[in-house]
Amino acid sequence: MANTQQLEDITTQVRRDILRMVHKVNSGHPGGSLGCAEFFVTLYNEIMDRKEGFDMDGIGEDLFFLSNGHISPVYYSVLARSRYFPVEELNTFRLINTRLQGHPTTHEGLPGIRIASGSLGQGLSVALGAAQAKKLNGCNHLIYSLHGDGELQEGQNWEAIMYAAGKNVDNIIATIDLNGQQIDGSTDTVLPMGSIKGKFEAFGWTVLEIEEGNNVEAILNGMAKAKSLTGKGKPVCVLLKTIMGNGVDFMMHTHAWHGKAPNDDQLATGLTQNAETLGDY
Repeated sequence: MANTQQLEDITTQVRRDILRMVHKVNSGHPGGSLGCAEFFVTLYNEIMDRKEGFDMDGIGEDLFFLSNGHISPVYYSVLARSRYFPVEELNTFRLINTRLQGHPTTHEGLPGIRIASGSLGQGLSVALGAAQAKKLNGCNHLIYSLHGDGELQEGQNWEAIMYAAGKNVDNIIATIDLNGQQIDGSTDTVLPMGSIKGKFEAFGWTVLEIEEGNNVEAILNGMAKAKSLTGKGKPVCVLLKTIMGNGVDFMMHTHAWHGKAPNDDQLATGLTQNAETLGDY
């Protein structure tokens, strides 16, 4: 069990990893990755019930599915820092023949990766299949998934959302990263979605909100509440309100860093704002 300071220290190191990974290859998606760093760190270090090692069956443990796969830098960093594969492998991000492709894939057998994701809108469907498999196997563990708010503009999500409630899939917690930004601008500019909370509730989900989605303590408390709401006949949605680019001042509150790497000077500035805590790879 890690305390809050330890989780914050891990998060700081993860932010350094994200910046260095995308800078090295001048490619990747730092904005959303930085915005979800606290969530991933708390999920893998405190929230999920995980086994040592990795197998694709995932029997006897909680499972996680990333739907908005372009935020792979934060995913890879946290997996490596959680001992799924050597931290040094982060050096290979987006290189030829790497296991750490720009969007996660399964064909290279990277531990921790359960689905190929990045074609937006598909992750919830897969997560629901895993949740129903848990029930069929008599396993009481939970399924967690993460989705972008802009990703909800994809129609397949809403078919899955309707299915989950209609089939009483109550062992899933689907988290929506509400940063209000996507590649072409704010979500309200690209395609306003109205009340996401109201929509999920209208589809039959239990919904709770974490107002401070970049606060470790708030995430711990909010996700504990979400877990307490499972098993009651309804799927659970968490609306996680984050800041895109969190932790690097010039990347925050803008879509500009959705898919752009920092140059040398920007990298240095970002690293200055995030002290090395666990050791760089």
